[in-house]
Amino acid sequence: MVRKKTNIVVLMGGKSPEYNVSVASGIEIVKNLSKRKYDISPILISPNGKQWYLSSPHSILNLPNPLDPQVLPDDLIPPVRKTLNGLSQLNVHIDVVFIAMHGPCGEDGTVQGMLDLAEVKYTGSGVLASAIGMDKLVFRQIMASYKILVPKYVVIKKNETLSKITKILGKPPYFVKPNNQGSSVGNSIVKTRKDLKKALNLAWKFSNIALVDEYLKGREFTIGVIGDKKPKAFPVVEIVTNQEFFDYKAKYQDEGTQEIVPATVDKKIAKMIQDVAISIFTKLSCRGVARVDFILKGKKLYVLEINTIPGMTENSLIPKSARAAGMSSSQLLDTIIKDAMR
Repeated sequence: MVRKKTNIVVLMGGKSPEYNVSVASGIEIVKNLSKRKYDISPILISPNGKQWYLSSPHSILNLPNPLDPQVLPDDLIPPVRKTLNGLSQLNVHIDVVFIAMHGPCGEDGTVQGMLDLAEVKYTGSGVLASAIGMDKLVFRQIMASYKILVPKYVVIKKNETLSKITKILGKPPYFVKPNNQGSSVGNSIVKTRKDLKKALNLAWKFSNIALVDEYLKGREFTIGVIGDKKPKAFPVVEIVTNQEFFDYKAKYQDEGTQEIVPATVDKKIAKMIQDVAISIFTKLSCRGVARVDFILKGKKLYVLEINTIPGMTENSLIPKSARAAGMSSSQLLDTIIKDAMR
């Protein structure tokens, strides 16, 4: 008897500044999904969010490298495609949608809500955990309620007075970021007062709310957590970069960035990071896989944010830390899909 394959839709792209990263994640997922176990239907949502393109794995795998700085979002439309008006036109039963979308309109609960309404199973966290993970302010407020340390910060809306920044944080340096982006989109370090408005204007391009953080100089760590009812932590990763911080270039283009896994830290520190990450994952009712970012300054561990749909690109941290735990990329994807089907 021939075993029936599982029908997987890999959903990527969409209306987000992280379009290229999403397509890169989608390509890597399609590449590493077992063709023996799965029938794969890649669907790419256009950069304006209006067109849904059904393509073939072959066509998706032959797209230009999305992380090449010269490749624009419009260069990543597959040449062989069929335009859909939604998943209902796929004409096959969908077992699981593997969400490879990053940033707003993908990672923030919107796609998850759509799939919940359609009663379609999907990878990753549900609506609420996804929305909290994308909204940095709400995430920090929840962390504070659990006495989990976060950087001291100030919330600044457009056209709001900036005087409260120095009152709360003192003099620069600061770290400025938009409230609802990933991949370090819109982030910058402010070294002098005159640079503040420029940094805020950049952040406001992506969100009406900017967060101005105290600048924490310490060791940067990130860690993946996987599972559902009994989540487990991957080995801790330490990030050492030539850039001023772990920005988009450092994440995807800078060969000088070191991602040390497992991190060369004391076992007690590693366990503390793993335990806090699992605690955060559990408190937010996350599912599938997520990544939690930290700064260790002295003996104090600060949580920066959680990524409920972390990158799955060739350079991404979750596949690297999974390999350090003895799990291949294909096994990682299998585990995420099994969690979704449960």
